[in-house]
Amino acid sequence: MASLPAFSLRDQSAGERSFPSGRPALLAFIKEDCPTCGTSMPLIEGAHRAFGDGVDVWAVGQEAKGNAALVERYGLTLPMLDDSELGVSFRYDLDTVPTVLLAGADGEELRRFVGFGRDDWRSLYSQLGELSGAAAPAVEWGAYPESEPGCGARNVEPGIAERLEAIAEGSPLLARRIEIGSADDPDEFMFDQGFSDGLPVVAPTPERVLRMLGGTRRDAQEVVAIVPPNMAPATIEKIAINSVLAGCRPEYLPVVIASLEAACTDTFNAHGVWATTMGASPAMIVNGPIRDRIGMNSGLGAIGQGNRANATIGRALRLVLRNVGGARPGGTERSTLGSPAKFTFTFAEWEERSPWTPLHVDRGYAAEQSVVTLFPAVPGPLISMDQTSRSAEPLAGSLAMSLQAMMHPKSGGRDTLLIVTPEHVDTLWRDGWTKERLAERLWELTHRPLRELIQDERSGVGRPLEEFGPDGPTEEQLNELIPKFDSPQRLHIVVAGSEAGKITAIFPGWGSLVESRVIEDVV
Repeated sequence: MASLPAFSLRDQSAGERSFPSGRPALLAFIKEDCPTCGTSMPLIEGAHRAFGDGVDVWAVGQEAKGNAALVERYGLTLPMLDDSELGVSFRYDLDTVPTVLLAGADGEELRRFVGFGRDDWRSLYSQLGELSGAAAPAVEWGAYPESEPGCGARNVEPGIAERLEAIAEGSPLLARRIEIGSADDPDEFMFDQGFSDGLPVVAPTPERVLRMLGGTRRDAQEVVAIVPPNMAPATIEKIAINSVLAGCRPEYLPVVIASLEAACTDTFNAHGVWATTMGASPAMIVNGPIRDRIGMNSGLGAIGQGNRANATIGRALRLVLRNVGGARPGGTERSTLGSPAKFTFTFAEWEERSPWTPLHVDRGYAAEQSVVTLFPAVPGPLISMDQTSRSAEPLAGSLAMSLQAMMHPKSGGRDTLLIVTPEHVDTLWRDGWTKERLAERLWELTHRPLRELIQDERSGVGRPLEEFGPDGPTEEQLNELIPKFDSPQRLHIVVAGSEAGKITAIFPGWGSLVESRVIEDVV
């Protein structure tokens, strides 16, 4: 026979009652607002009065005020144990009250029934008489219903169940807990402690963090990445905590995990992206089936406000970099002006609306894989609006002019993200232009003769004359065409945005740091 968990609880007289006590025990788990518990109470009290000399008969109440109400309502003389913290109910894995348990002197379970059963109680009274050596009292059994279903136990109510699991022995949560005063405002406390990016955050209570961990099968203490600049280990638990802070749902967690894995690589160089004075921040592009599964926006307003997944996933990544890695403004984060993208910049590519291969396929992944790609975007976007071009060539020319001005007309270009909206895609596709052809043509059209790229009295930006020697550049050198980008592959093209609007958004990048990761372990 299995032994029931040991416990100690206080009764209504503030006395301590410990189980097992060395005597047989009848434990009845009840709550005040359960009608079936009310049906059972006279029989529980009757068992105490008849058999209490040889058997401990205890009611274990799940609500402090309800316990007192039951004592008064039924004139109880039995010990009413206070389990309003629900720790014992949780350890006993209760689903329903009343649950009645009969245990031997050493705590071994002898009998159990749930709800109300007239035959169960009649048989139990006989067994209690045998255990105690006392005669069973006369009970008018016909006054009781044959059976009644029980009520849901409080320990399985939403919110309570997660809290109990979070604080239970063996909980996956090991992060340091911060206790705040009962009069303190949790929201203001988190602002004061610097946990926030300047916007309100969601308090990462143990139950919320545990619920967030339900979004992945990975172990809570698995180290996902070493986060710069502090080079601190980020466990799944710590990522979950910051995902709660950001307002994520549990199903977003695998995307946040994958994004951190991508960010904390030598290729992406998150420390450099965060610390540069240019104000770079990771732009996160999500591809594959997970977009629809978690309700991401790839259409109207895709890079704006209004979609929880888009807004909170990117924010969670930044909060991990801040709270775990230590990248904070004024510290190692040295952006001259900053950028709204420092809060969040995440969107899904509208693969179904595009005739082209999606970004993750361009980068070598299978179309059916879910992939997150990080791009180190500097403040933007630069909007290229062309509402009048009716064919691919003039539209490419318009986009090229915008690209030529990117960062500065006389400067070279780095990796660049183009978010092409459906109407522009339609114009290009009607002429049969592939994404590769567009990138090639933009690369060609952004060449400029050296004479337009030299420093002069109108601009200190450009190629200094001194680099060409005392005689300056030759006429042949001045006519040489210099590319803005060193190859067409520097242009990363995705499709997103509303059906209405002939607009392409351009985001220059900070270096050549594009990195992708497969989003795995989707529950």
